[in-house]
Amino acid sequence: MNNLSSNQQRELEKKSSAISLSDMEMFIFPDLIFSLVLANIMSPILWRWREDPWFTEFNKRGTVARINRLKQYIMDHYTFNLDLETWGLTTQEKELARFNSFIDRETLSKSNALFGYEGDKYYFDIDIRRHFGLDQYNTNVIPYWKTETLEAMTAFSKKPGYSTGAGECVSLAALYAAALFVVLDIPLEQIYLMATPLHSQNFVAIDEGIITNNRRIVTKNMWFNGTELSAQARRAIEHERITFVTHSTGWIHTIYDTATISEEAIKGFTTKITNYLSTNLTPEILGNFLRQYPQAQHCFVVKHVINGHSHYLPLSRAFAYEKDTPFKVTDNTRPQLLATIDQEEMHSASCNQCIVLDDLESYLKQYPVDINSAEDIARLEQRMCTKCFDIKQTLQHLISFCKTIPRLPNYAEKTFVSQGTPLNIVPGMSRDEIIHRIYEIKDTNEYCKMALYAWRDLKSTELAPFMKAALERNPVCFEATKHLTTDAELCAEIATRTSNESIYEESFRLAQPDEVWNYHCGDGLEQAIMLAAILKQRSSETSLKITIENNSACLYKEGIKIFNYPTQKTISTNLIEI
Repeated sequence: MNNLSSNQQRELEKKSSAISLSDMEMFIFPDLIFSLVLANIMSPILWRWREDPWFTEFNKRGTVARINRLKQYIMDHYTFNLDLETWGLTTQEKELARFNSFIDRETLSKSNALFGYEGDKYYFDIDIRRHFGLDQYNTNVIPYWKTETLEAMTAFSKKPGYSTGAGECVSLAALYAAALFVVLDIPLEQIYLMATPLHSQNFVAIDEGIITNNRRIVTKNMWFNGTELSAQARRAIEHERITFVTHSTGWIHTIYDTATISEEAIKGFTTKITNYLSTNLTPEILGNFLRQYPQAQHCFVVKHVINGHSHYLPLSRAFAYEKDTPFKVTDNTRPQLLATIDQEEMHSASCNQCIVLDDLESYLKQYPVDINSAEDIARLEQRMCTKCFDIKQTLQHLISFCKTIPRLPNYAEKTFVSQGTPLNIVPGMSRDEIIHRIYEIKDTNEYCKMALYAWRDLKSTELAPFMKAALERNPVCFEATKHLTTDAELCAEIATRTSNESIYEESFRLAQPDEVWNYHCGDGLEQAIMLAAILKQRSSETSLKITIENNSACLYKEGIKIFNYPTQKTISTNLIEI
C-alpha cells in the first residue's frame, strides 16, 4: 500500500471509509452517507418491514399520517445511542494523519466539533468534552462514532444492556431516508440529508416539508410550536452551519469547490427549506414564541372572564398547566385550559407593566405585522411598550423564532460536475430490481460503487479496503482482550463468547471485528478476521493467514493453525494473508 499514488491512496481510504463510516470519514467523503442509504435500501431487514402488521392498510392514510406511523415504528425498535464505549476511541493526530493529504486541520476545525468547531454555543457553554464524557481523557482523544448499517443498528438488541436496536444520529438519518423510500414509496428525489458539525437530519420535500430529527419527525407546525422538543430540533439549524447536503443526484459541501448535486435540486431545496423555516407572525405564533422564551413570560398575563368579571393569570402559570391537560394557551382551547384552574390562582387586576396577551393578540389580528418590515416591527415595539423586559432584544428573538435563515453551502460559488449515471431508482421497483440497478451502474455512479462497500459485499468488491478498516479501526475488541495474554486464552474467549451467526444474512457480506465483539455473534470467518486483527494489533510483524477449508475458517499464525471454526461465508477469495 505504501507504493500507491496519492489518487490510489485516496480511493483506498474512501472505500475503507465506506465500511467503517465514522462521522469524520463522511465529512471528508460526503457521498458516503447516501451510499449507506442505498445499502440500507438493499437490506432484507427493511423490506420485511413492509410485511409487518403495524403497516396494515398503511397506504390508505395521508402522507403525514403514514410518516408518523413509520416514526412510531422506528421509536419502538431503535433507541438513540451516542456513548463512547460502543465503537471506541481514536486521536486527533491519528485521524489527521489519515487525511492530511485531503484536508488541513484549520479547515477541519471550522466544521468539526472535536477539532475546535464552536458553532452551537449551547454545547460549548457546558464544555463539549465534558458533555460527551471525553473530559476523562487527554484533549486529543476523540470518539469514533461510527455510523451503523441497518443490520448493525438492529443487532444492538443482542448487546448487553439493550432491549432494542439503536443508532447514532447519522445512522437514524440514513435509516429514515431508506425507510421513507422502501416503506412509504416517497421518491428519493424528495429526500435531502443535511449534516452539521454536531448533527445529521433529513428534509423531506413533501407538503410544507418535514424534518426527521434523530428518531422523531418535525412538521412545519411543530417547528414553530415553542415546545422543548421543537427547541431541541431547531438547535442545529439555528446555530450551526449546514456543512453538506446530499441527495439522490449528488452532494454539495461547504469546503469543496465542486458539487455533484444537480443545480435544480439544490436550488429547489434552498427554496423549500427556507420557506419551511419561515412563518407569519400570528397570535398563535406569538404565544408559541413566549412558550419557549421564559425571559419574557413574567411580563405577560392571560385574561379569563368568570361570572362577568375579568381575572388575570401569569402566563408562566398558564404554560405550566398545559403539561397536565390536552388544552393549550396558544389555540382556541385556552378557555377550557383556564377553566381547569382554581380562581384563587388568578388576580382581579393585571400586574403593573404587564402585557395582557389577549389584547396583544387582538392587535395582531387587526394590524398584521410583517416581520420583514422595519416599520411594522417599530409599530409593534411601540404597542408593547413596557419596562418589564428589554423590548428590542425580545423582538429580535421573536423575529429569529419566526424566520431562521439556514446557513447552506453557497451553490453560486460551486462548479457543478456530474455524479455519474443517474440512479433511476424509483418507488414501485422490487428489491431485486433495485439491487440489479445498483450493480448495473456501479462503475459509472459513485454512490452505487461506494454502496457495495457500505453493504459489505465481499463478492464484488476487493478485500483490501475491508481488511484495512478491520485492522485499523476496531479498537473495542483490542481493548477488551488486553488481559488475555496467550493465543489459547484469546481463541477460547472468542469461541465461547461468540455465537456462530452473522448479523449479515447473505453469505458474501461480513461484519467488522467490533460488530462481532459488541453483538456476541459472528460467522467463523468473521471471528477469524477479528482474532487476526487483535493479533496484528499486538505485533505488526506477525505473519497471519486465513483460509476457508471444507466450510471452516482457519487462522494460521506463523504457519501454525491456531483457530478453526465453521463458516457459511463464500467471499471472492479462500485465502487472506495479513
